[in-house]
Amino acid sequence: MCKVLAVSESGYYRSLKPTPKRERQERLLVKIKEIIEEYEDNSNYGAQRIRLALAQKEIVTSYSTVYRIMKKHGLLKKVRRHPNGITREDAAAQKSENLIQRDFSASAPNQKWLSDITEVPCLDGKLYVSAVLDCFNGEIVGLAMDDNMRKELCIQAFENACRARNARGMIYHSDRGSQFTSHAFRACLAKRDVVQSMSGTGRCYDNARMESFFATLKKEKLYKIKTEQYPMAYMKSIIFRYIMVYYNRQRVYTSNPGGWPPAIYRERMLSQAA
Repeated sequence: MCKVLAVSESGYYRSLKPTPKRERQERLLVKIKEIIEEYEDNSNYGAQRIRLALAQKEIVTSYSTVYRIMKKHGLLKKVRRHPNGITREDAAAQKSENLIQRDFSASAPNQKWLSDITEVPCLDGKLYVSAVLDCFNGEIVGLAMDDNMRKELCIQAFENACRARNARGMIYHSDRGSQFTSHAFRACLAKRDVVQSMSGTGRCYDNARMESFFATLKKEKLYKIKTEQYPMAYMKSIIFRYIMVYYNRQRVYTSNPGGWPPAIYRERMLSQAA
């Protein structure tokens, strides 16, 4: 065949050997697949999270290189979101000022907390999830789930967060739903010297970081499960494990320096300050 094509035998055998660049890309592909297979939900990772995960393993490469490799091998995914707001404003209740003003940054833990509610359709009805997010590192510090969205759900999420972090005196931001404007909820805030902040009417971007968390939960986990086929008790365990185990402690979080997961980043910062 070499004679017919007028190609030297040495040239033919050289063509069979991978180039240094190709070898590097093949080794990088192996590492990328290892990261994706490390945890079930890592299959949601895009090129940026993969690049940060590689950096955490001391493998430095560019975003464009990771993107090209993932695209070539069909490792990039795009899942559509289906946002659905459920809280309703209490027109008669006294409102609190918007103290956050879309500034979701914080220089230390427990300075600014965000909260909201979302719903999950289940076999035996709708499951309502209330979560509390710390702006410092994006960690979910409080979580409560029930078959209703009454004020007690939000109170439970807040109390769980306070107990977990032994915290008080933060700014607590939410939308203007009746759960957050209720006297019972505000009494709980007052006991811990919390300053309440609320989004403007019809302005979802005023609580965008909290909305983004719920969108991530649904895109990466819930939209991949036919939740309406499973009972609430099962979905509670799925949601709890995703948030408190995977999201807080394992998932690459691009907003944190180095992409460290929220709880890991907080622990690293506290150990450095000690």
